[in-house]
Amino acid sequence: MFKSIVPITKERHLNKRVRPVDNFDFVKNVHIASVMVHEFSRASSVYPIVFLEDQAKDAFKPVVLTGLEEGTNLFIVDNKWDASYIPAIIRRYPFALANTNEDGKFTICIDEESEFVNDEEGEAIFDENGEAGEVIDKVKKYLTELQQMEQFTTEFCEYMSKNNMFTPLNMKVRVGDEVKNISGAYVINEERFNALSDEKFLELRAKKYTPVIYSHLSSLAQVERLVSLQDTRNKTKTEVEAV
Repeated sequence: MFKSIVPITKERHLNKRVRPVDNFDFVKNVHIASVMVHEFSRASSVYPIVFLEDQAKDAFKPVVLTGLEEGTNLFIVDNKWDASYIPAIIRRYPFALANTNEDGKFTICIDEESEFVNDEEGEAIFDENGEAGEVIDKVKKYLTELQQMEQFTTEFCEYMSKNNMFTPLNMKVRVGDEVKNISGAYVINEERFNALSDEKFLELRAKKYTPVIYSHLSSLAQVERLVSLQDTRNKTKTEVEAV
């Protein structure tokens, strides 16, 4: 998705502008997208939510599946995102946050090679006085909120991992005449969750984790949506090739 992320500086971006995202061609090949737990309630009605393991960091992170095959986003139709909810990581494009060498401090970055960054159209990154423009103020507020959500998400994943709640996802689905394996990700083990002691369950509730877990578990039914979308795409492709 990102091609060339660099910190925003006055020297480098004084005359740059950012126009609104009016097409999603930049994520047409993205079949997974990171999400925060705060997004689960809305995302779960559209996408399957699973967890990926970063073995180097011994950590888990949640993602939504937007396709069954690497390189295919089934929700991009005619360069538009055809779904009721778009993950926050996509909506923040072409901006991102990056860690600095100082604890707890971040810098706002931008994808310089994005088609939405230019010298003529859109909101100015800096105003005529060389001060940060309104777009930076809005982005800073939005990214700060996302960073706070990410911290809560990290804590949730650490708790689930520590309490052995993750289990590998192994699912077979039929797309047309082909059987596909969905693997390489993790889900919360529903049996272990239901077998928790009253004390542990109350601890989860106090941490506000129970709605997150229920949303995640219910989201897994959305795999059927992906299968349907893939079937439709394959059928359309076959009809086009036959013409």
